[in-house]
Amino acid sequence: MENHNFSADQINLGNSKELRNSPDEVPITVAHGDGIGPEIMEATLRIIKAAGARIRIETIQIGETVYGRGISSGIESSAWESLRRTKVFLKAPITTPQGGGFKSLNVTVRKTLGLYANIRHCPSYSPYIFTKHPGMDIVIVRENEEDLYGGIEHRQTADVVQCLKLISRPGSERIIRYAFEYARRYGRKKVTCFTKDNIMKMTDGIFHKIFDEVSKEYPDMQSEHWIVDIGAAKLADRPEEFDVIVLPNLYGDILSDVAAQISGSVGIVGSANIGENVAMFEAIHGSAPRRAGQNMANPSGLILAAVQMLVHIGQGDIAEIVHNAWLKTIEDGIHTYDIFSQNTSKEKVGTSEFADAVIMRLGRKPSKLKPVKYHDQSKPIEIMLKNRPKPLKQLVGVDIFLDWEGDPDTLGKSLEAISTPELSLTMITNRGTKVFPGGLPETFCVDHWRCRFQSKEVNREVSNENVLSILSKLVSSGFPPVKTEGLFLFDGQPGFSLGQGQ
Repeated sequence: MENHNFSADQINLGNSKELRNSPDEVPITVAHGDGIGPEIMEATLRIIKAAGARIRIETIQIGETVYGRGISSGIESSAWESLRRTKVFLKAPITTPQGGGFKSLNVTVRKTLGLYANIRHCPSYSPYIFTKHPGMDIVIVRENEEDLYGGIEHRQTADVVQCLKLISRPGSERIIRYAFEYARRYGRKKVTCFTKDNIMKMTDGIFHKIFDEVSKEYPDMQSEHWIVDIGAAKLADRPEEFDVIVLPNLYGDILSDVAAQISGSVGIVGSANIGENVAMFEAIHGSAPRRAGQNMANPSGLILAAVQMLVHIGQGDIAEIVHNAWLKTIEDGIHTYDIFSQNTSKEKVGTSEFADAVIMRLGRKPSKLKPVKYHDQSKPIEIMLKNRPKPLKQLVGVDIFLDWEGDPDTLGKSLEAISTPELSLTMITNRGTKVFPGGLPETFCVDHWRCRFQSKEVNREVSNENVLSILSKLVSSGFPPVKTEGLFLFDGQPGFSLGQGQ
């Protein structure tokens, strides 16, 4: 197979200059995590220390223990102080309690520290790790802060909950430019964008639109867009046809795991989370509590994440030693249970024994897999966003959401009766589908209704006082809103979607 060589900047994409090429010990923050986390972290630290990593470790406690103390974020203030001080975080997997009021710690750290770019390299290690796709070598560039991962959710009625999908123009432009800059710097030929903008025409639509705009600035690079469902199918079937893939947060999370698994195993992929000032390095897999304490887990994902970290802090010499020793171990058939195969493996080992095997091979290089070479090169990738003029914003109506039991015609006639001269009812939808006027009896309805009020003159500007007047009339008539959304034009273009069937 052909592996891409890495350079320092291929992983060192947002590091502070004072960390680079430092002869002194560099402080890093380490969290041992939950489940299999302590085992794979212990293995990883043993390896990089044996290789001569020049680091000084600050240990913090996060995850289950902190959640158990009633801290819903999973992280204490003292841990934040360490992260802000070291600016480098090597993190083992943690367990986020399902349901309830607990928030994902991974998301919290990424968003709080501005780690906007998630980079996951998914190459094949064929034939030593089985894959149906020996020619694949994909880099997933995932937006890391926005989308549904804002975690803004509400229960609005007995039947309906919502999650807000937030996509911003600056956030999209930043990650898309990053993907193109990454591809250009490291000799890759194509950048592919996945969205679902045939359905989510505004949120995914803006991501796709910015991708098309930015791609024109890179005429040396192939660019393409796929609707995410068929794109995902093609990724799973013919990953060799992709190079760099840039995606919004949710799709990137899902499909980077798919890419990792079809390359050989989710357990062998590391992840770099890069911001302007801070970086976090982790395996992409979870805490696997069922495997905890059994000396079975594959530490490779965290080992390769630590390699990325070493390059980031200017210790590419140590990163090269560790990475080549890992490749030699894989090539020699020393494998944990998850990648063990009777056809290609020679010895099945546990977590600790795998670390021992890598340590034994420090200073050696693979003979068939291509050795890596880390070059200290130029400055990190820097992203400059374009200055864009603010569009003219005009209020032309309001969507008012109601919690109400009954049929749409009854609701529609009641609301028409309380319209004002400035705002009148134009449409009611239920779960996005138009049910009034002219709805169909077959449409299944729940207790959550979007009632759109606009001026009788299309796109005529209205005032906030006009909106307050209609809200007051609704409340006094027994229709208290559960939510409102202003309807705006931006430079004369609607900033709101039509109802399904409208």
